[in-house]
Amino acid sequence: MSAERTAKPEIDQSTASIARVYDVFLGGKDNYEVDQAVAGAVIDRIPQTLAFAQEHRAWLIRAVRFLAKAGIDQFLDCGSGLPTQENTHEAAQRFNRDSTVVYVDNDPIVAAHGRALLEENDRTHFVDGDLTRPAELLADPRIARRLDLRKPLALIQCSTIHHVTDEQRPHEIMRDYVDALPSGSYLALTHWHDPADGGEGSGIARYISETFRASSMGSANFRSREEIERLFTGLEFVEPGLTLLRDWWPDGPHLAPAQPVDEIVLAGVARKP
Repeated sequence: MSAERTAKPEIDQSTASIARVYDVFLGGKDNYEVDQAVAGAVIDRIPQTLAFAQEHRAWLIRAVRFLAKAGIDQFLDCGSGLPTQENTHEAAQRFNRDSTVVYVDNDPIVAAHGRALLEENDRTHFVDGDLTRPAELLADPRIARRLDLRKPLALIQCSTIHHVTDEQRPHEIMRDYVDALPSGSYLALTHWHDPADGGEGSGIARYISETFRASSMGSANFRSREEIERLFTGLEFVEPGLTLLRDWWPDGPHLAPAQPVDEIVLAGVARKP
């Protein structure tokens, strides 16, 4: 994998990072005490989040596999986070070794460790960039050299947009991405969901939101199904539509019923006509 950066930023170990907190949930080692404290506050109260984090990652791999089988050979993975045991490029290139994957993240430790942690090949790249500025990101020559934006591609927004505040206008951000995608492209997106029904799942959502907002990370936006559906405006959902992670093309029959924690994320894949 190649990594392209404009500067080498300092890593702030006093402020929790979204990428590093997720790394804790996934059992990674590229995190600091401040990240462990944020993740630990959730794990102590809701230990099921550890297994759920793995389910989230498994969804990403299933979605990438689906997209590769649908003929997509270009992937733009925004807010990709720290590499873990299975990554977008591995899933895509397992089906089509010529698939090109560009990872985008603005976390300094992701940029610092990207080359060392990801398998090096000439079709896997990392670019530091801000996913909340789609026009600027898509015009970045570092991306334009790797992806042909005139041909269908997969845009992956896995666990990203729920860290975008309402003031940043997430629906407009996603509209700009969708408008820029060529016909035949796909969006694969997951987002934190608050059922807002007074049930245990809603309680979990609100506890996580309060914990993250009170931390130095300060980023957590659980949204309604309707708000999440709006992020897909202009696209056609692939069956089964916007659903729980576990219900999106599972690898086999469920061996256990859904738990309240399963309600806090919705996932979908949709195609641009």
